[in-house]
Amino acid sequence: MGNSGNCMSKTRKIYFLRLVGRIIVLSVVAGIYFFDRECFSVAEGWRFFERPSILHILWIIWMWDMILQLIPVKAHISIGSQKVFRSLFRPVKEKLNRENLRKHIRATTASAYKVMIIWAVLTVAVSLLHIFGVIDTAGMILLATFFYVCDLICVLIWCPFRLIMGNKCCTTCRIFNWDHLMMFLPIVAVNSIYSWSLVAVSASIWLVWEICVFTYPERFWENSNMALRCSECTDKLCTQYCRRLGK
Repeated sequence: MGNSGNCMSKTRKIYFLRLVGRIIVLSVVAGIYFFDRECFSVAEGWRFFERPSILHILWIIWMWDMILQLIPVKAHISIGSQKVFRSLFRPVKEKLNRENLRKHIRATTASAYKVMIIWAVLTVAVSLLHIFGVIDTAGMILLATFFYVCDLICVLIWCPFRLIMGNKCCTTCRIFNWDHLMMFLPIVAVNSIYSWSLVAVSASIWLVWEICVFTYPERFWENSNMALRCSECTDKLCTQYCRRLGK
């Protein structure tokens, strides 16, 4: 048996702390949902500017998370998210097979847009529930906060989208930076400054990511970017790594 106690990398520990933080945020929002529903009024129409509230703090946290995806940082952000940037690209030493790279991008893009279709259907369903009064504005924000927690559960514990994508880990994931768009798209029907500002910024991140996938595809494939290979991985976020290390 190997020393499995060393399998928890610093980055993985930080991500687990972030998960705990997000669970706390969800608990706070749930508490507000049950005991102070009026607080959610800032997420309606133009009421964002009426008065400060805890919901504004949540908005700032979400905005800050998204800003970190738009700039190359070294604050223990997974390379799965940062591989879009040239500064983290480590080209392979051997000659790159461009045809295989194109096939890889086509295949992963086809899988990615299957996920997008599924999420679009979910968005339409949730939007209709909101429009017909089944889920109010408070419920929509609570749902977005629930997805906020689920995002890191997918990274650290188990991701259902791997069943569709077929990727081995988040480092090589084709849709890593789709997270905020998927998180906020279902609240688009709230139709307020609060919801649209979040959707607009998350959509900008998605657009930058998609442009880079097709402009710099070599950054997104482990056979062209050394930084994405298991042998070079410093994040060690995936559970597969820890299981292998423990053998």
